[in-house]
Amino acid sequence: MRFLLDLSLEELEETLAAWGEPSYRARQIWHWVYRRGATDFEAMTDLPKALRERLREAFTLSALRPVAERVSRDGWTRKWLFALPDGANVEAVLMEYTDRRTACVSTQAGCAMGCPFCATGQMGLLRNLTPGEIVEQVLHVARWLSAHGERLTHVVFMGMGEPFANYAHTAKALRLLIHPEGMGLGQRRITVSTVGIVPGIRRFAREGWQINLAISLHAATDELRDRLVPINRVYPLNALMAAVRDYIEQTRRRVTFEWVMIRGVNDTPEQAYALVERIRGMLAHVNLIPLNPTPDFPGEASPPERVEAFRRILEKAGIPCTVRVRRGIDVAAGCGQLRAEVAGRRPRIVRPMLQEAQA
Repeated sequence: MRFLLDLSLEELEETLAAWGEPSYRARQIWHWVYRRGATDFEAMTDLPKALRERLREAFTLSALRPVAERVSRDGWTRKWLFALPDGANVEAVLMEYTDRRTACVSTQAGCAMGCPFCATGQMGLLRNLTPGEIVEQVLHVARWLSAHGERLTHVVFMGMGEPFANYAHTAKALRLLIHPEGMGLGQRRITVSTVGIVPGIRRFAREGWQINLAISLHAATDELRDRLVPINRVYPLNALMAAVRDYIEQTRRRVTFEWVMIRGVNDTPEQAYALVERIRGMLAHVNLIPLNPTPDFPGEASPPERVEAFRRILEKAGIPCTVRVRRGIDVAAGCGQLRAEVAGRRPRIVRPMLQEAQA
């Protein structure tokens, strides 16, 4: 049985054409799934009964089964852990702010990048998610919001996994989400975050999208970044920054650099000044993010005074900088944390699939 959300509109049209159905039936189905939040073919009452039955026999509309849900004490953050049919687990988070409702979704079950401060990186990688498994996370959050009188406004690909190590499926999921016959999400309301897969950044630049790019940087010297972001040994900072500068030149889009603040590790004035030298003159913004603690990493979040000192150095150099408010600490909202808490066992570790970004 095929997962309908893995299909593009054109692929669904081809399937229905082979069944002898007119192409507009595909658009009807898409509207039911992406605009009305249908989770059952029987709800699609403007389709002939025979077609609904055939769809039910050929397709499934869901691959995710919620197994845990947590809500922060302030009520602004909600996290779901989903089980997939093969036993893999992934997470999605809803972060509510006064002016927006953001879904944070996963692109892989686990992650092979091995960043020691990240709960997902501590697990290793089980497998890539399909386009539909990525999209269904967004739909789940959108349906929850709709049921509570709210609307999804933003999506960030910052959950479990490295999007550019699963490039083809991530790109297809993005196309599904922005398709005008589907959810029609605005491209500038979507952000994809990478730890610095250089071929993926270059490929992303060629797509011609207006989707935002974020780089999980965390260190401005190769010696420190090799420790915090091991993929730096493959794509060191000079290569990464060259790709980012080329991306900005091609797209005219601002890039966000994410910097998890770890006390006594990367929150020093030396790292701040090194960061200034790396990105001075770029069309860029820096997000400083206090560390979300994890049991397997001994580091601590930088205290406010060290974060503020770091921020002042950047802003004095003319680099826009924001200190991100930590959200959902009490519900294990950091990527991979709820999965580690609930599911317990670690996925088996496989080699990073960097060839995905090369094509």
